Amino acid sequence: MVYAVIGGAALIAIATVVSVLGPMLALDLYTPAVAAWWTVFTAVAVQGVPFLLLGTVVSAAIGAFVPERVFTKLLPRNQALAVPIAGAAGVVLPGCECASVPVASSLMRRGVAPAAALAFLLSAPAINPVVLVATSIAFPGQPKMVLGRLIASLATAVVMGWLWARFGKEEWLRLPKRKQVATSSPTGVKAFVAGLQHDFLHAGGFLVLGAAAAATFNIAVPRSILDIFTGSSWLSLLLLAFLAVVLCVCSEADAFVAASLSGFSPAAKLAFMVVGPMVDLKLIALQAGTFGRAFAFRFSSATWLVAVVSSTLVGWWLL
Repeated sequence: MVYAVIGGAALIAIATVVSVLGPMLALDLYTPAVAAWWTVFTAVAVQGVPFLLLGTVVSAAIGAFVPERVFTKLLPRNQALAVPIAGAAGVVLPGCECASVPVASSLMRRGVAPAAALAFLLSAPAINPVVLVATSIAFPGQPKMVLGRLIASLATAVVMGWLWARFGKEEWLRLPKRKQVATSSPTGVKAFVAGLQHDFLHAGGFLVLGAAAAATFNIAVPRSILDIFTGSSWLSLLLLAFLAVVLCVCSEADAFVAASLSGFSPAAKLAFMVVGPMVDLKLIALQAGTFGRAFAFRFSSATWLVAVVSSTLVGWWLL
């Protein structure tokens, strides 16, 4: 708890210094490129922080106050039926992608079918109300973008759940043994505060990095090179699907990063928002540490492919 408070204070101090010195530096080094970089970075970060905070509050509240047995009671034992129900549960039981992996692991230990738990793992960070509202604000006057994200993300989660139910093998999935809960473990309000501090500080760092990367991408990449990708709908979609893996932007804020990537097609931006909450570097690392490297490599690769196909089909049909 002490380290979390110190980390939070340090993050606030750094943000304050940057917010004060940033504009001064931009004026001192006044160039169109510096001004444009700072404008994009500030817009993405400032717009994304409120939704990031709201998302982590909801996620921490669910982790602290919603009993895990709720999931096991609501899901049918039949995997084929449990997968779409678990996927749809992401709409009403949101959580950030950082928390989705331990939640899925806990559900499996409680008896939930792995296919259903994995569907929830993918859908909860991608289609929860906070994410959909953030998307509607990032893309004003474009309700089809919100609907497209909902359909493509839910379809990806359900398809991956069904694929695991059909082709998944137990030896690929390494579940950690359940640890005895210490009597001093935080519960209730203390658990909520601890979860909020951890999730917000952890995801906030990735938001800042994502905003900086998006601003740098907009400014540093020559227009001639960008035209090679933006001129082709296929290349632009694949490029943003790859960037979603590398940038590791939190799902509550990735819509603002996608909206800032001007010149790309709506389908490419959709792919960025569908792939990011399901497959990125931090999630691959979390999955490898929780379920094993054999699982993480196979599941992440298949999820990326299904998410790209789903985004392509939904983008072609809706956008």
